[in-house]
Amino acid sequence: MLRLVAAVWILIRADALLPRELDFAFPEGVRALARLLRLFSGPRARQGGPGARLGSSLVRLGPVGIKFGQFLSTRADILGADVATDLAHLKDRLPAFPTEIATIEIARALGVEAARLSVELGAPVAAASLAQVHRARLADGRQAAVKILRPGIERRVADDSRALVLGANMAHALFPGIRRLAPREFVATVIRSLRLELDMRLEAAAIDELREVMARDGFMSAPKVVWPCVARRVLVLEWAAGLPLSDCASLDQPGLDRPLLAVNLIRGFLAQALDHGVFHADLHEGNLFIEAPARLVLVDFGIVGRLGAAERRYLAEILWGFLRRDYRAVAEIHFRAGYVRQNQDRASFAQALRAVGEPAFGKTASRLSMARVLAQLFEVTALFDMSLRPELILLQKTMVTVEGVARGIDPDHDIWCAAEPVVRRWIEREVSPSAAVRRAFDELRAAVRAVPLLAARAGEGAATISPSPEAPTRAIGSWAAFVLGVMVAAGAFSAAILFR
Repeated sequence: MLRLVAAVWILIRADALLPRELDFAFPEGVRALARLLRLFSGPRARQGGPGARLGSSLVRLGPVGIKFGQFLSTRADILGADVATDLAHLKDRLPAFPTEIATIEIARALGVEAARLSVELGAPVAAASLAQVHRARLADGRQAAVKILRPGIERRVADDSRALVLGANMAHALFPGIRRLAPREFVATVIRSLRLELDMRLEAAAIDELREVMARDGFMSAPKVVWPCVARRVLVLEWAAGLPLSDCASLDQPGLDRPLLAVNLIRGFLAQALDHGVFHADLHEGNLFIEAPARLVLVDFGIVGRLGAAERRYLAEILWGFLRRDYRAVAEIHFRAGYVRQNQDRASFAQALRAVGEPAFGKTASRLSMARVLAQLFEVTALFDMSLRPELILLQKTMVTVEGVARGIDPDHDIWCAAEPVVRRWIEREVSPSAAVRRAFDELRAAVRAVPLLAARAGEGAATISPSPEAPTRAIGSWAAFVLGVMVAAGAFSAAILFR
């Protein structure tokens, strides 16, 4: 409770909760509350604009506050360019701890393997909420990036997590109107992702997995893990080529193809999520290195999202419906997936989706107000009593972040044109008649492979010295299941051929 009160007090003292610069946009009641709160503001309230005050306050709040600021910094179209710029330093330019401490942490974590690193450990090149990165040289001459957790960060995350849980429980109890946003489930997802980020061994495994996934499409890549130099608090990677997108000079590189770079970002993310069900879930500018003409290298895989087969199918079909502007189909998918309750009217929901989709369709980023689109989407979710889906939290957050980053790379970016080939590829592979034929053959092969096992079980039943009266029935039932499986597979195959 004290941490929650302290967090609110920090924001009030800096006039970062309801900043005076936004008075014109507040309703009269909120404006009166803002004026009251400013009576308690301190010296920080007069230092810089709202973005600078918010950024410094979030740093004081710790890892969770910094993560929130990183997300906000990708949405210049919603908060304004000045605020986003003031928050940009939260991505990778936070105060660093001394290199001497980093050297001690490496030696303690790696033991004898620390000798594989050069003693010439450079100064920190990036410092974020949970860890910082140094440049080093391996014994074999390779340039490497050494990521080290901040000292004592585990305790800070644990304290923040307890405060988050308390805040979510209070919100659930005191504000019934926001229960559909599932604050407790949302917080549980945030805490789980933070805890996973505190084990560099898990991040190394995520890098390896996603590196294999991304190599299949070529939209993105990742540096190699130096596995002998991986421990719970230390991770060593080969040095990533290019410049971080958070560096202003990165987009001025000679020969850089900014439109293609934005397209590769969108397609790379969608290919991860749709084709493989695993995606980098922290795609802000500080975690993206770019190199001419349009190469993207991802770093910092501490947060990885995963989608099950059903969620991937729903996502692809919803995107495909929007691409075809088939809002009735999109509405049906929402009902089938359980995203909208069955007692809601399908036609009205399709109408609401059309009101959101049509003004946005085909517009480039510079002509589209994402703030207005998100506000309208929020109104639709409230109107149709849609609840937040915990399994989709990371996906939704990452989609908003990726769209904002692509918008920053290329103001004339068209997200629909960028997404269409990847979504079409998935639909043709998974939903088309040829896909139905392939699944039918897979089911048939599975049924045929089951024959020896079923026959062996039937034989075992017949060879029993004292067979039970149910044994013949079980054997007949097994064979009946096999025959039924073959019939179902054959029916699916015939249907696919007839309706091709």
